[in-house]
Amino acid sequence: MRLLEYKGKELLNKYGVKIPRGVVIGDVKDIGVLSGMKFPLFAKSQVPFAGRAKMGLVRRVDTLADAEKAAREYLGRVIQDFPIRKVLFEEGVNVAKELYVSITLDRENRGYLMLASSEGGVDIEEVARKSPEKIVRLYIDDYEGLRDYMIRNVAQGLGLEGSAAQDFVNVARAMYRVFTEYDAELVEINPLALTVDGQLVALDVKVMVDDNSLYRHPDISVEDGDYTREELEARSFGLHYVELTGYVGIMANGAGLTMATMDLVKEFGHEPADFLDVGGGASKDSVREGLKMLLTDDRISTVLINIFGGITRCDEVAKGVVEALNEVKTNKPIFIRLKGTNEEEGRRILAEIGLKTYETAEEAMEALTKVVGVRG
Repeated sequence: MRLLEYKGKELLNKYGVKIPRGVVIGDVKDIGVLSGMKFPLFAKSQVPFAGRAKMGLVRRVDTLADAEKAAREYLGRVIQDFPIRKVLFEEGVNVAKELYVSITLDRENRGYLMLASSEGGVDIEEVARKSPEKIVRLYIDDYEGLRDYMIRNVAQGLGLEGSAAQDFVNVARAMYRVFTEYDAELVEINPLALTVDGQLVALDVKVMVDDNSLYRHPDISVEDGDYTREELEARSFGLHYVELTGYVGIMANGAGLTMATMDLVKEFGHEPADFLDVGGGASKDSVREGLKMLLTDDRISTVLINIFGGITRCDEVAKGVVEALNEVKTNKPIFIRLKGTNEEEGRRILAEIGLKTYETAEEAMEALTKVVGVRG
């Protein structure tokens, strides 16, 4: 899960990284808290993707009225299916130089990798393509950890000296603590500003943590991250959902079967619209809510349900499908492969409402393709 900027900064600041003075607003009525700040400010929509400035989601505001206008414009907007729930207002910083620094997993060497560059404020991939000599790499052994002498070598590679070099050591230490203590996959500061008075300030931050570790970090909420409205809704019902870009809605039980179903959809020339795993032992309630999500998604034109019931009972799945169709009126075609525990009862329940079931997922896909065709 990618944390929103304000949350990533909050974690780094907890360990001593300097950040611009700022306030997070979630409701326009709270705009008055900005009255004690030094204008101009920068209004930054909290969305989990790059290119915010180009999309008009970051702007300078010179007065409290300007700030209120920005908050009204941003809050509640949906960008790339992500609802803007918070806006970060920050005071400006007098920047002398912008740097880049990150720590990420190094799977090949079974450790961690620190990347740093004197060319901050741009994508590190662009620096690697145009000026690879400006990137400093430090491989970190998990057992040995990150030592100060290693960080000082990186600082020297960035041209930092004196107090700025020592500040960089402190920043890198804090990043490493966040990385290891919060089960992170990436901690990135870009840019890390060297101010005119010689301080290092994190202007923008990206922190990605392992979703499976969230139970160990009560100070991180799912609303601090990059879940869309649908993904948050799915989590509330115990479903595992990821939005994709296609038009065939997919529901299956078990991550492996769901991924195999996505592959099958692609093999038949179609594009999956989602990954929706109702899990083993799925109840009719979880099936109902999952199917309702797919049926009410305007991107989806047809639905494929692939159930292989072991601890999942096919009759429970069938009851969930019936309840969903009772609550959502739709003409979207639904194709169901139902196999396993209580499959005869499940098929009987679905037959009563006119839904055909198939022995194999391939048969269901053949029928789907005949009905909806293949899009070019």
